[in-house]
Amino acid sequence: MSAPAVFDQQHYDLLNRARGDVVRALLGELKEPLGLQTAIDVGCGLGYFSGFLRSLGFEVTGVDGRQQNVAEAQRRNPGIRFVRFDAEDPAMKSLGKFDLVFCFGLLYHLENPFLTIRHLHEMTRSLLLVEAVTYLGDDPIMGFVDEPSWEDQGLRNCAFYPTEACLIKMMYRAGFPNVFRSATVPDHPAYRDSVESKKTRTILAASTMPLSSGLLASLPEPPSAPNAFKQQQSMSALAKLNRFVNKPLPQKIASIKRLVKGR
Repeated sequence: MSAPAVFDQQHYDLLNRARGDVVRALLGELKEPLGLQTAIDVGCGLGYFSGFLRSLGFEVTGVDGRQQNVAEAQRRNPGIRFVRFDAEDPAMKSLGKFDLVFCFGLLYHLENPFLTIRHLHEMTRSLLLVEAVTYLGDDPIMGFVDEPSWEDQGLRNCAFYPTEACLIKMMYRAGFPNVFRSATVPDHPAYRDSVESKKTRTILAASTMPLSSGLLASLPEPPSAPNAFKQQQSMSALAKLNRFVNKPLPQKIASIKRLVKGR
């Protein structure tokens, strides 16, 4: 099996450890007050976080879209139930509701991330935790990305990468009344801006009830992306202004006279 060689590489180990430190602190604070007992790990890969959640005392179900991942995750974690489901398939909702829905490293590999977030919302009894690579930008938009045919990529080799604002807005529109960003940044360069690059990953939470935690920063719903029709109108008006500015003075005077006469 080639999948372990992919997911067992050092860069995954470093990323998982950094993410795990944040998750451990957050769930250590919220697990008991929220009564979190059951968890589903959606896009579980080889079961790293499934086993991690079990070590924190959760009753865990692991889900992945590749049968070879499910089989290997089951081999590594015999005490956890693993099943194959495509996260974009509504059939996944047949697994029921869970106190904690956990979805790390998956949404940006999907053709339909918003549809999947709707599925995750319907399966969430209390708390959703999401980690994702984000598309660069401040508007709630997505970028279409052709992905390579590797076993740590999406099932269909093409995906929509959402901006962080897009992920936040999709969570609200899916029905979550409360959305947060992790106030603690994982000790990994992918989560921080630097002189050389912008951050590429984020950790978000959404809940079905109000939460008060110093480890979470509450986020408002972002405004909609600019309307394409309004943008076109604005560009048209700008083009007219540019044409006027570039006219010789006599033509400018004549245009102004026509405008005044028309009024």
